[in-house]
Amino acid sequence: MTTHPTAGELVAAVSAFLERLTPTLAPREAFMARVAQNALGIVWRELAQGPTAEAAAAARLSDLLGREGSLEALTSDLCRALRDGELDAASPGLLEALKANTLAQLAIDQPDYRWRAEGAPTRSSAQEST
Repeated sequence: MTTHPTAGELVAAVSAFLERLTPTLAPREAFMARVAQNALGIVWRELAQGPTAEAAAAARLSDLLGREGSLEALTSDLCRALRDGELDAASPGLLEALKANTLAQLAIDQPDYRWRAEGAPTRSSAQEST
């Protein structure tokens, strides 16, 4: 079985190629190359962080719902429970689990995103500084 190059190594190689190529491109193509590099970044972070984030999300939903299962099955059960009114915003642990799952996914999809409680200025604090 071939072990190299790994998916992460392939992503890194293509990203490095695009980085070298981008300055030689016309503006539109350079923009599209940067979009492609951003997509490769998401793929790389999904490879690196995805399994751990998915396992943690499944564990949180398992604790919340009181049963084991795949993340897909637990998410489906959660949606049903919300739709049927078995769970709502006042349900213990629900909002915390959803927030943790969302922030873990954002760390993969948009790692520069800063949730306002983590130090990003709010609209009111930005207005106060002007």
